[in-house]
Amino acid sequence: MLKLETERLTIRPFTKEDIPALHTIFSDPETMQHYPAPFSYEKTKSWVEKNLQRYQKDGHGLWTVCLKETGEVIGDCGLVTQQVEGKKGIELGYHIHKKHWSKGYATEAAIACRDYGFQQLKVDRLISLIVPKNKPSIRVAEKIGFNKEKEILIFYKYHYIYAGFRQHGSKGDTS
Repeated sequence: MLKLETERLTIRPFTKEDIPALHTIFSDPETMQHYPAPFSYEKTKSWVEKNLQRYQKDGHGLWTVCLKETGEVIGDCGLVTQQVEGKKGIELGYHIHKKHWSKGYATEAAIACRDYGFQQLKVDRLISLIVPKNKPSIRVAEKIGFNKEKEILIFYKYHYIYAGFRQHGSKGDTS
């Protein structure tokens, strides 16, 4: 079973026990301002169940982000297979509870998931789909080495595609 650890975080698969804590994040209007609407409890439950299915189908999905010191669930981060412009790609996505914003947790979790995608899954390219107004997510994408490629219409609104590429011959890469 996947378990990633960083200096301050543990990243692990969702469990049904995570639903109440994740709902406090996904139901918050400020946290979800770039989504069509905050999530209901049922939508949060469905989000977790969909990712449990992704683990089986794709071998990855979004994972629970916890503070290592306390075990508190503070968000999610992970790798999701998406269809973008008719091609399959793997998106690195993340949500962090607003009370933990501006502490570097999204960047720390994103780096761990990026490295997992490149080093363990041997993916050559990862993307992040970001609404242009979402400046904090743009900063995270840039901090982890992703660059803006273009703007596209997807999920009924415009998004930037940020992309990062695996460095062949880098640490942990045996290709």
